[in-house]
Amino acid sequence: MPRKHNAQKKMHVKKGDRVRVIAGNYRGYEGKILVIFPEKERVIVEGVNLRFHHEKPSAANPQGGRVEKEVPVHVSNVQPIASDGNPTRVGRKRITDPETGRGQWVRYAKTTGEELA
Repeated sequence: MPRKHNAQKKMHVKKGDRVRVIAGNYRGYEGKILVIFPEKERVIVEGVNLRFHHEKPSAANPQGGRVEKEVPVHVSNVQPIASDGNPTRVGRKRITDPETGRGQWVRYAKTTGEELA
């Protein structure tokens, strides 16, 4: 069922999270999320899914040649790493500030119960 009020897709990971790849050719690799593409449900993980990109000579790169770059992987193939070093599923819970009474949603690790930054 599509979302009615907020069309933005919700992702279980954020930029800067440490994640482990759980499926595909790079299963078991760990890295930091560099870029997120919510509309395509893909993420770029540092050092994962490397491909050679052939560049023409330019002012920035006068030699040109083959450059190894990270290519996006589907967000369902990565899981955040909890403090114990194991991948975990992510939940959301609402935390209310007792002084102001305002609430905010926070992500937490399902395995350890601690909040994810």
